[in-house]
Amino acid sequence: MTRRLVVDLHSPRTAWRVTPVAVRAIRDALGRGWEVLEVDAPAASDGDGGAGSPQSVAAARGAEIYLGYGVPTGVVAAGRASLRWAHSGTAGIGGSVPQLRGTGIVLTNSAGVHAEPIADWVIAAVAYFARGLDRMREFQAAEQWAKAAFTDFAEPVRELRDLRMGILGLGGIGTAVATRATALGMTVAGVRRRVERGGPPGARWVGGLDALPRLAAEADVLVIAAPRTALTGAAVSRDVLAGLPPGAVVVNVSRGDLLDEAALLELLDAGRLRGAALDVFAHEPLPPGHPFWRHPRVLVSPHAAGVTARFWERETGLIVENIRRYLAGAPLLNVVDLDAGY
Repeated sequence: MTRRLVVDLHSPRTAWRVTPVAVRAIRDALGRGWEVLEVDAPAASDGDGGAGSPQSVAAARGAEIYLGYGVPTGVVAAGRASLRWAHSGTAGIGGSVPQLRGTGIVLTNSAGVHAEPIADWVIAAVAYFARGLDRMREFQAAEQWAKAAFTDFAEPVRELRDLRMGILGLGGIGTAVATRATALGMTVAGVRRRVERGGPPGARWVGGLDALPRLAAEADVLVIAAPRTALTGAAVSRDVLAGLPPGAVVVNVSRGDLLDEAALLELLDAGRLRGAALDVFAHEPLPPGHPFWRHPRVLVSPHAAGVTARFWERETGLIVENIRRYLAGAPLLNVVDLDAGY
C-alpha cells in the first residue's frame, strides 16, 4: 500500500515558497512506496496555518505525513485517523497546538532554521542605536553636518563591548544572538523555561522566568526571543520595562504580544529608553497611523528579520533529516512539547 506525504508549502511569499529542489530532495529521502502530493494552492505562511485550503484538506485524508506552515484545523480534522507526523515550516506554532493535543500526531517545527539571519538582524539593530546611526540618518535628511553633536556627546554613542545584553529565551535564536554578542565583547545573561539547560559559553548567568526583573535591571539591551506560550504572554510588562536602565534598547524578534507596547511608547516618549527595534507587533500588519511608524526612537521591521535566500537550504536539510529518522523509527528533531506550547 502506498503511503502519502503532503507538501502544503506553496506560500504566496517568494522567500517561503517551497522550491522544486526541496521537493525532489523530499521524494528522494522517502524512496519507493511513497506518494508525495503537492498542494497547488496558496498556503498561509504568515500565521499558524489557518483553516487550510480545500485542496490541503482533501490531500490530508489518508496522508501519513503533513508538511505545512502550522497545521490547519481542517487538515487535523481530515487526517486525524491517518496522520502520524506533522511538520511546520515556522518556528512559532501556538495556533496549531490546541487542536493537536490528544490526537497522537507528533508535531515538529522549524525552530533554529531562522536563528542565523534573525541573530544577524538583532546585532545590526543594536548597532543602529548604539552607534547613533538613527540620528545620523536624521541629520542627513536635514542636510545638517552635525559633527559637534557627536564629538560633544550631545548624541550618545556606545561601543558594543560596553553593552550588557539580556535575552528572554535561549532557544535557537536567543543562543545565536548570545554567541554573536559575546564575540563582539558584550556581556550576556538570559532567562529560559528550562534553566537546567544553561546558556551558551560566556553567559554570566541564566535564570528562570521569575528572574526577568533582574535581567531587565542589568540589561542595556533587552532582546525578546522567547516563544509565545501561556507563561510568556505579556511577560515584558510595564514593570519590567520600567526596570531597564536609562538609555536601554528593546529588541523584539518573538511575538508582539509578549511586550507591553503602550508602556514601551510611554517610556520612549519620556526619553527613558534609547530606542526599540521591533520586527513583530501585537497587530500585523502594523496599522496606518500607529505611533511606531514615525517615532524617531523606533526601528520598524515588517516581520522580516528571518528573511534570507538560504531558508530553503536549511529547511530542506531539517525535513530530510527528520524523514530519515522517521523511516528508521528514531527520535525526530524539533519535536514540539504540546503541553508547554513549543
